[in-house]
Amino acid sequence: MAPYMLPEPPRPPPPSSPISKEDCPDTNTTAAPEKHLSPLRASISLQPANSKNKHDSKSHKVFRKFRSIFRSFPIIVPSCKMPVMNGNRSNDMFIHGGTRITGTLFGHRKARVNIAFQENAKCEPFLLLELAIPTGKLFQDMGMGLNRIALECEKHQNNEKIKIVDEPIWTLFCNGKKTGYGVKREPTDDDLNVMQLLHAVSIAVGVLPNEMSDPHDGELSYMRAHFERVVGSRDSETYYMMMPHDGNNGPELSVFFVRV
Repeated sequence: MAPYMLPEPPRPPPPSSPISKEDCPDTNTTAAPEKHLSPLRASISLQPANSKNKHDSKSHKVFRKFRSIFRSFPIIVPSCKMPVMNGNRSNDMFIHGGTRITGTLFGHRKARVNIAFQENAKCEPFLLLELAIPTGKLFQDMGMGLNRIALECEKHQNNEKIKIVDEPIWTLFCNGKKTGYGVKREPTDDDLNVMQLLHAVSIAVGVLPNEMSDPHDGELSYMRAHFERVVGSRDSETYYMMMPHDGNNGPELSVFFVRV
C-alpha cells in the first residue's frame, strides 16, 4: 500500500516590484503642456574681414541718420561721370592688377537688392550696399546683357581722408539712367545668415529655402560670382563681375564708385 502524501502547501506569489512615483502619476496634478521648439537657424561662423573698418557707435548713428533721411527724400546731384567702355567684352580689355574677391547679389524679388563684397566666401562682408533697384528687375536686366552701375558722391574737404567705399550714401545710376540712391550699411544677422548658407558656393544663381521668403516681397533670390576689384585712385574704384558666358569670361555686371 502506497504511503499517504500530504498535499504541497501553496507557494506565495512572487513579490511585486516597487512602483515608483513616475510609474503612477498623480491624478490630481495636470501634465505640463508640451513645449514646441522653434527651428534652429544656421550658425553664423564667418571670419572677420581683414579690411573691415571698426567705426565707433557715433559713426553708426550718423550712417543710420543718413539712411533714414534719404529713404524719404530724393537725391539731386550732378550728372553721372561713369567711365565709358566700348562694346568689346574681351578679357584683354579688363582687369590689370585687380584683386579677386567674392560678390553676392541677393534680396527678395520685389524688394531692394543688396550687394555684399567679401575677401572670400568664408569671411564677413567688408562692404554691403543696399540699392534702390528691385532684385527681380536687376536680375532680369542682367539676363539681357552687360549692366553698369555707377555710385556717385560729391567730393568735399570733409571726405578727403575717407575711402570712397566708406562713404555712407551715393547717387545711383544704372546703365546711365538715374535710378535713386545706394546706401552702405552694416550687415544684420539675416545678411550674415545668407552669407553662411552660401559659404561653400563659388558661382551660382538660385533661390534660398522657402522659409526665407517674404509673403509680400516674394522669394529670396541670389547671384554669386567672382569680382575683380580695381582701385583707380582715391576717388574711383571699380568692381567687375566675372561670369562665364558663351565661352567668354567677360563681366556681366560692373559697379563703379566715383567721387566728383
